[in-house]
Amino acid sequence: MPAKKTPAPPKVEDAPKGFRVARDIAVGRHPILEVFPGLSTLPTAARHEPDAAKRAKLHAETYIEVVDQDLWMYVAPFELPKGFRRRWKPVVSPEADCIVVGAGHLKESPALVLFMDIFHELCHIRQRHDGRELWPDQLSYVERPTEIEAYQFVVEEARRLGVGDGTLREYLRVEWIDEDELLQLYTTLGVPAK
Repeated sequence: MPAKKTPAPPKVEDAPKGFRVARDIAVGRHPILEVFPGLSTLPTAARHEPDAAKRAKLHAETYIEVVDQDLWMYVAPFELPKGFRRRWKPVVSPEADCIVVGAGHLKESPALVLFMDIFHELCHIRQRHDGRELWPDQLSYVERPTEIEAYQFVVEEARRLGVGDGTLREYLRVEWIDEDELLQLYTTLGVPAK
């Protein structure tokens, strides 16, 4: 009798257990844990900020601004960046750390995408706390150390969940970079192009 083959582990392409999203929250500003309840208890949150006191402060002082616009997520600048090109009018939040989220993105995007996006943006909040420049004029998007670091963190977290390269490639494909830049990002992050 031939030996039984061990079945391959199931393909996991979803956010981790315990990641929740208040998808129908009203347009406006809300504490981050009101929009993403339980976020602070996820193992990813502890890897993102190992110091429990700093993690609690980060989550207590970061807000989500839900806007009725067709967009993903971004960290609201304290003031408009020097190189601002007026293609869109960003939310500016001089008084508090705020992550801006399009209402449609919050309501309709897969939980895995929202999980990766919120931790990507939280990386930027921490970087800003460390005094790092998020929008340097002299570097392209895919060359910014802050972007590479934030993407690297979420790619590693997604891989912990068993997310495949195809899903990662699709996640990294954003409309503000061209194909050459996308290939550069894949290479930098160790995501095979095919």
